[in-house]
Amino acid sequence: MITAAALPSVRPASAFTPPNDPTAGRSLIFDEPFHRLDPAIWNAGRKATTFDAGHYGRAAFARITGEEGFNPYAIVDDAKADDGKALQISVRHIGRPMNVYAYYGNGLPEYQWVSGNIQTARSDGTILKGWRQGYFEARMWMPRHPLTWPGFWMMNGRSILHPQTSVELDIVEHKGKEPTLYGAYLHEWGQPGEHHEGIGVPTGVDVTLGYNLYGMLVDGAHCALYFNRKAVLDPKTSRPVVWTIGRAAELDRNGDVFWPLLTLALRDDEPYPRPLLPEHRLAHLRIDHFRVYG
Repeated sequence: MITAAALPSVRPASAFTPPNDPTAGRSLIFDEPFHRLDPAIWNAGRKATTFDAGHYGRAAFARITGEEGFNPYAIVDDAKADDGKALQISVRHIGRPMNVYAYYGNGLPEYQWVSGNIQTARSDGTILKGWRQGYFEARMWMPRHPLTWPGFWMMNGRSILHPQTSVELDIVEHKGKEPTLYGAYLHEWGQPGEHHEGIGVPTGVDVTLGYNLYGMLVDGAHCALYFNRKAVLDPKTSRPVVWTIGRAAELDRNGDVFWPLLTLALRDDEPYPRPLLPEHRLAHLRIDHFRVYG
């Protein structure tokens, strides 16, 4: 057990000032332009975990070859992408009993959807790509839909085999019915020291009409949010949002790193559309690139 007395002192969040430019003084150390979905880097399917089955929400996460005759992963031509290519993750209503491994919704009509999740980790604890700190950014185009729940998030490596050490950084969680708002969160799950932070981020633009940059700067024990390279402000204080990672010393002591996930889920806490309209049976998330500056 880690006690408060055993942890080194950490500057309070109020003492950390995020830079105006989160890439200033940093170099690009990882660049994924998604010209292809490389299985040596990206593991597609269930969330890498030993805590639960790895599925959540109303859609099953497909392996890289797809499920139920549908493959949600495609590299598409896109004139609005920086280099004309983007990864498209889709969600489709299958509408019949399914046989997706470890998925609790195979026999439930509202849950008979297939979608996608990619990550740089595997459920055996293998981390394909990971970083302890830096500026993490994805350029994403969100879908408009009554149930969609895309996200760009990170987990620490030890959380896979030791879930009581979990640190979750949710850089963006978007509800498809809220085009000018998204959520961002810090979760440190399990005891001792369970800790949660969160904020709704008004965007001022409709994020379902084009690409935007979603980022987080992780600097030691602190993390700060960015939208389109501008620091996200706390509406209560008008100051940049800065959160303190309570397990930062534990991360450092264990040589731990964060690994990213890019996900298109469906919410299960929203009323199911009745009727489900034809235009809502298929939706798309596009990701132009994922980058890390260190």
